[in-house]
Amino acid sequence: MTKHRIYSVSVASVYPHYVAKAEKKGRTKTEVDEIIFWLTGHSQQSLDDQLAEKTNFEDFFAQAPRMNASRSLITGVICGVRVEDIQEMTMQEIRYLDKLIDELAKGKAMEKILRK
Repeated sequence: MTKHRIYSVSVASVYPHYVAKAEKKGRTKTEVDEIIFWLTGHSQQSLDDQLAEKTNFEDFFAQAPRMNASRSLITGVICGVRVEDIQEMTMQEIRYLDKLIDELAKGKAMEKILRK
């Protein structure tokens, strides 16, 4: 089975789109970063390093300092697929991030996005 093309895409190439999507809806880059920190355990420095190194999505999630155990609470549909039903772990992690950014852009409160 071949890997999906998104796995080889650098996070740095998609990150500005996450920020733009949030800012277009009145949210901030800081909130996007907070979501990434919560999901992956990255700090500002380690995220900046990953972006500078143009790390691809597969390696970004594989090398994440500490994936949040509460990420399994993320449910819903992204790109027509229920995130909780995705079997391939890397794709599920990518879709979790997409879902959280969507929730941010839709105006959801950070406490709810971060499943507190």
